[in-house]
Amino acid sequence: MTPAPLATEDSLAAIAATPRLLVALDFDGTLSPLEDEPMDARMLPAARDALEALVAVPDTFVALVSGRSLHDLRLIAEHADDSRIYLAGSHGAEHWIPGEGAIEPQDDEGDVELRDRLRREAEEATSDLEGIWIEPKTFGFGVHTRRADAADADAANRRVDRIVEAEAPHWRRRTGHNIVEYAFRHEGKDTAVAALRERVGATAVLFAGDDVTDEDALRKLGPDDLGVHVGVRPTSARVSVRDIPAMADLLASLAAQRSHARE
Repeated sequence: MTPAPLATEDSLAAIAATPRLLVALDFDGTLSPLEDEPMDARMLPAARDALEALVAVPDTFVALVSGRSLHDLRLIAEHADDSRIYLAGSHGAEHWIPGEGAIEPQDDEGDVELRDRLRREAEEATSDLEGIWIEPKTFGFGVHTRRADAADADAANRRVDRIVEAEAPHWRRRTGHNIVEYAFRHEGKDTAVAALRERVGATAVLFAGDDVTDEDALRKLGPDDLGVHVGVRPTSARVSVRDIPAMADLLASLAAQRSHARE
């Protein structure tokens, strides 16, 4: 992978003209700044304005696709019951559909019991380390190291890796910005975007994200789709933007182009 060229007005032209467009977006680091306290994350006002402009355009569907649990995603996105924005939480294992509500899988009791036990073991194993937080998730847990120094972060990840490898080697492990996530379900953002595409009958998809967990979805996009990376690292995305305000500007420009194309 190599860094993608910066997005331009021209790079949006084809996606803006597609008959039915799905705009699927990661949340943390894409629409909201990363926070030391994850539940403090909120969308930038400019990003929220752009999403509202997009959902107002006919045949345009907006979705948030996040590793957050559906419950937490609704809180940080300030997502109301009458929202027109689709949600895919827990990397696509949970969904919220406008007009229908939440679609959450029923999991085996054994998986839930193992989740709770390993989460407690992870908390105990890292309790002596500064700045480590074990985040409960619907299908597992995350080890946050943003507030830890490098030595404690490395120690926490090694200790929890040993626990999961010994007791749940079938679990999926994901790395992100100062977090390692473990889950007994294996859905990814690629499957989440595919399910959303089918549900809304999209003829093209714009997917944007900033983290390595977003690359699954970026790699699976088709030739008529557009992948956007927020940041400057190597990526499978076709284009990139420098930061979250630039992402908000891109979404606002897309809404304006699409409105104009459909007049």
